[in-house]
Amino acid sequence: MTKTTGEFRFRRILLKLSGEALMGNGNYGIDPGVIKRIAQEVAELNRNGVEIALVVGGGNIFRGEGLAAGGIDRVTADHMGMLATIMNALALQDALEQLGMHARVMSAIKVNQVCEDYIRRRAIRHLEKARVVIFAGGTGNPFFTTDSAASLRAVEINAELLIKATKVDGIYSADPIKDTEAERYSFLSYDEIIERKLGVMDTTAIVLCRDNDMPLRVLNLLKPGALIRAAQGQDEGTLVNHQAFGRNN
Repeated sequence: MTKTTGEFRFRRILLKLSGEALMGNGNYGIDPGVIKRIAQEVAELNRNGVEIALVVGGGNIFRGEGLAAGGIDRVTADHMGMLATIMNALALQDALEQLGMHARVMSAIKVNQVCEDYIRRRAIRHLEKARVVIFAGGTGNPFFTTDSAASLRAVEINAELLIKATKVDGIYSADPIKDTEAERYSFLSYDEIIERKLGVMDTTAIVLCRDNDMPLRVLNLLKPGALIRAAQGQDEGTLVNHQAFGRNN
């Protein structure tokens, strides 16, 4: 059954996807099944009137920091990572278009033959016309992560919620895969993340959210319906805001 727009709390959201999330259970590249499922959830939101933008990483292909550690010039390595995000963005665009969605890839670096340049007003106009916008190329600058790009774009397009999709169901006190006694938090403040060095996003990204009052929700991308429930305002994953509301689990 098709849901009504009224069931969704947020009118405009930005979803941050890591490149690694697109790999599924593989070690490299893109898992077609994973990208199709992500596209289906994004399409459901779009069809119900939610304006949705995405920022995608490139770690499934190249990670600038890792390449730099291997001896490649850091600026060159980061530019290679930016190009990898464009590849992922084009794959997401294709998956969405196969579902009948209108999608636009907008890049922070100029690659005019394959996608549009990022222009803030044009991006907002695409969203207002019910097009899914996929931001690629990070911020267009070396030394900045795609997490920082996600926070920046969320603020620029006046998103009401930033969602960080991961492989675990929220923010933990330690890596829950390595530490079975790690504590999961239901609510955290921006400052708590920084003070506890939880590492869910880099400090620049968290500070951008904090200083611009951008709520952040961290959830498990692999959990069916998680994205839909977050857009409806349900208690999914971990919510990060100015003040930790309620008690953590």
